[in-house]
Formats: sequence, C-alpha cells, structure tokens
Amino acid sequence: MKRMNTSIPNNEHGHMKRLLEIALVSTRLGLTSFGGPIAHLGYFHEEYVRRRKWLNEQHYADLVALCQFLPGPASSQVGIGIGVIRGGVLGGIISFLGFTLPSVIALIIFALIVQHMSVDGAGWLHGLKLVAVAIVAQAIVSMAQKLTPDLKRKTIALLAMVGTLLWQTAYSQLVIIVVAGLIGYRLYRQRETRETMEDRPNVQFPVSRQTGAICLLVFFALLAGLPVLRELTSLHWVAMVDSFYRAGSLVFGGGHVVLPLLEREFVPNGQLSAQAFLAGYGATQAVPGPLFTFAAYLGTVMEGWAGGMMATVAVFLPAFLLVLGALPFWNDLRRNIAIQGAFMGVNAAVVGMLIAAWYDPIWTSSIFKPIDFAMAAILFSMLVYWKLSPWIVVVTGAVGGLLLTMVTG
Repeated sequence: MKRMNTSIPNNEHGHMKRLLEIALVSTRLGLTSFGGPIAHLGYFHEEYVRRRKWLNEQHYADLVALCQFLPGPASSQVGIGIGVIRGGVLGGIISFLGFTLPSVIALIIFALIVQHMSVDGAGWLHGLKLVAVAIVAQAIVSMAQKLTPDLKRKTIALLAMVGTLLWQTAYSQLVIIVVAGLIGYRLYRQRETRETMEDRPNVQFPVSRQTGAICLLVFFALLAGLPVLRELTSLHWVAMVDSFYRAGSLVFGGGHVVLPLLEREFVPNGQLSAQAFLAGYGATQAVPGPLFTFAAYLGTVMEGWAGGMMATVAVFLPAFLLVLGALPFWNDLRRNIAIQGAFMGVNAAVVGMLIAAWYDPIWTSSIFKPIDFAMAAILFSMLVYWKLSPWIVVVTGAVGGLLLTMVTG
C-alpha cells in the first residue's frame, strides 16, 4: 500500500511538471516568435527538437506534414500536436494558449484603441495598408514557388484567381476549393514519384481512433450545422461564430489565406469598414504568434473584448478538432497518393485566391499614387531582400504613412 500511495503522487507530480514546462516554453515562444508560419516552424524545431528533444527529427517532420496536409493554421496545429505528444490533450490546450494568448491580448488592446479613434484618412493607417500590400506580396511569391511549381498547378491557381475576382459570393471560395481538390485528385492520383514517407515507420500519437473519430464528427457537424442555425435564428453572435468557424475550417496554405475569407464575411455587408479591416491586418504583422489571431482584432472591433475572445475560439476550434481527429489516422492518410493529389490542387487554388485578395481589397484601397507604390516596394524589399523582422517593417510603414500624409497633404 505504501508503494502505491507514493507512486501515484509521483506520477501526478511528473505530469504536472510537464504541463508547467509546456506552459512556460510555449508562452515564451508566443512572446518572441515573429516572422509568420514558416519562421514559427523553425522556432519550434530549435526549441522542441534540438534543445529539449521532446520528439525526434522524424516525428517532427511527420507532424509538420500532417498539419500542412490539413486546413487551418499549420504552425498553431504543430504546436498543439507537440503539446498533445508531450502532455496529452490538456498539454495541447496549454501549448495553444501559451503560443496564442500574447498576440490575442495585444490585438484586442489595439482594437479597443482603434474603436475610440477616427481612422478615416489617418496617415499611420495608410502606412499599415501599404505594409499589407508588401507582406501579402511576399506570401504570394513564397507560396507560389512551393505550391505551383508546374504548369498544371499554375493553371489551377490562375483559374481560382479569376473565379474569386469575378464570382464574389458567400460560398464561391468553398466551391473553388472543392473543384480544385477534384481537379488535383484527377491530375495527380497516378503520380509515378511516390513520397518516401511510405517507407517510414508508423508514428505513435497518444490519441485513440475513437477520440479522433469523435473530433472529426464534431468538426463536420459544426461546419454543416452552424450555417443552418444561423438561418434559423436572428442571433448576431451565432452569425459571428459561423463566419469565424467556417474561415478557420477552409484555410489551406497558411495564415495569410484567412484574409480573403474574413474580408468577404464582414466588409461587403458593412459589419466592418475596409479601413478598419486593413488596419488590423497590418497590426497583426507586428505581433508575434499565429496570424489567425487577426480574428481577435476583428471580433473586438465588432463586439468588444468579449467578441474578440469568442472570435478567437471560433477561428481556432477547427484546428483543434482536425489535429486531434487526424492524429490517429495519419499513418494511413500519408500513404494515400490520391488524397495527396487532391490537396495539391487545393494548395494551388489557394495561391490564386490570395492573389485575388491582394488585388481587392488590398491593392485597390492602398495604392492611389506613384509614391504609394514606391513606399510599398521599399517595404517589400525590407522583407524579402534585407530580411528585416516584420515588426520593423510595420513600424516603418506606419511612420512612413504619417510622413507621406504630411508631405502630400
């Protein structure tokens, strides 16, 4: 009996120690991880694989592959997955909170400040809009190199861009994503070069297939049920949750792609002005952590700090459900060439959709004069060629916008 009594507290103590360690490490990363999703994966690799050795190189590569295979914020999903591997489901939740809350709090505070300011015609706001031109252009160039390397995928991206620009409805982007997936499935299901992942040993994740199936069921139930509930009720918060949840469910290719989805949800119907939308997007580049925390800003502008927290939960919930749902089945999915082909088509369409968003609303509401284009080009060069931190570019853009307003009147 004495041995049993002493072993249980020791196990509990060890688990609590792991959870505390997850909280401390993830929070530090949430305060210092600038640079976007790709940079985040580098920070994670350095901290979790090389320094702490919580998982080995192969397991980390498999986890990254899984999260890039799924819709949603890839870096956040990798962080959740590492937390699950280290400390179970609760570890995943703690890892997510540590990595995400710093930028959520910062953007909620920024949104509350913006609500009490007149942003129309503000020079700093115009500068942030030019920052958005540069940052999204950088994302397009980077994603196009990786996701559209051949003529077929370039063509899918072109068609997706044209479709997004000419057919602007609430469900047009969902249809484009589905069609692109079908085209990719058709074009790439018979690829001769099969992934070397087929020869890799199975990866063991501490989530049962039953738990995974339940999470996937909840994910699809919410995706299908929230629009129905939205139509049956007149509650504004239901409509908000539906919009943010759907955006979080349909984003492939990184955090920048959430921009067109959220813009279509809130700007055309007048819930949010294009000025306020782009101001928040520019500010999001200046904070560490995942780009999906842009939702915290949007929710706060529309419904106060409670709306910001609700929007954050809604936009990240699909990421949780998909990671927990897919982990037990990843060993099977990663060997399915047909499914990989479908996602190749989807990823190509994402590039086209992002180009469309870069033109409208970003370019059309930011570039009015040659000096605007010159400033955007300077900011782009700071990011791509001089490799400066995004927060430096954001500050430069805001100050530059003020100076442009003073010079040009």
